[in-house]
Amino acid sequence: MLFGRKKRSKKDYKGLITLASPGSLISEQFRTLRTNIEFAMVDKKYKSLVVTSSMPDAGKSTVAANLAITFARQGYKVLLAEADFRRPSVHKAFQVLNGAGMTSLLSNPELTIEECVLETDINNLSLMTCGPIPPNPAELIGSNRMRELQDKLVSKYDLVIFDTPPLLGFGDAQIMAGRAEGTIFVVRHGVAKKENMLKANEILTRVGANVLGAVYNQVPTSEQDNSYYYYYTEEN
Repeated sequence: MLFGRKKRSKKDYKGLITLASPGSLISEQFRTLRTNIEFAMVDKKYKSLVVTSSMPDAGKSTVAANLAITFARQGYKVLLAEADFRRPSVHKAFQVLNGAGMTSLLSNPELTIEECVLETDINNLSLMTCGPIPPNPAELIGSNRMRELQDKLVSKYDLVIFDTPPLLGFGDAQIMAGRAEGTIFVVRHGVAKKENMLKANEILTRVGANVLGAVYNQVPTSEQDNSYYYYYTEEN
C-alpha cells in the first residue's frame, strides 16, 4: 500500500514489478542490477545515480522506479527524484499528485526539502516529484541553485536516484549525468537505434559521466512468453 491509500491489486502497480511481483524473474533481474552497482561501489559509495536513455520511450522511468525500490529494500535510505521537467512520470508510477516538487524548490527559496518530499509506505523510500512544469527546464537544471539542491539531497539520503530526460535533443540529462556519481543507460529492445546510442555515448563521454552500465529493457524471452527481462552489462 502506498501513502496510506486503500490496498490496491497487483495490476494497479503497473510498471512497479518489484512491488507487484517481488518474487518474479524480472524482480530478480533488478536485484542483480543492484548487486552489480554495489560491486562498482567497492572503493567509494555512490550517493547519486542518473538513469537516462538516448531517446524517449526506452522505459528509463520504470527502471529508475524499480531500482529505487530494490535499493530501499536492501536497507538504503533512498530518494527517487524527478529531474525530467518535460515529461515527468514518477508521480504517475506511484499514483500520487504532482504537487510541490523539485521545480517548486528551485523557484521558491522559502520552501524546504521536507515540504516537497513524499514519504511512501515502502520502508526507506521517499519521492520528490517534478512539481509544476517550468518554461525553462534546461536553465533550471543547469542553475547553481540546482547544484546546491543536489548537494543537500545527497547529504540527507544514502542514495538519490534522478530520473532525467533522454540525452538526445535536451541538455538537461547531459548536465545531470556530468554531476552525478554514476549513470545508468537504458536501451529498449526493438526501439533503440545504433546511431542514437553512439551519439548518446559521445555525449556521456564529453561530459565526463561515470557510466556504470546499460540496462537492456523489454527483451521478450520467446514468442510464447510475454514476460520481459532487464539486463545489466558492466562497461569494459
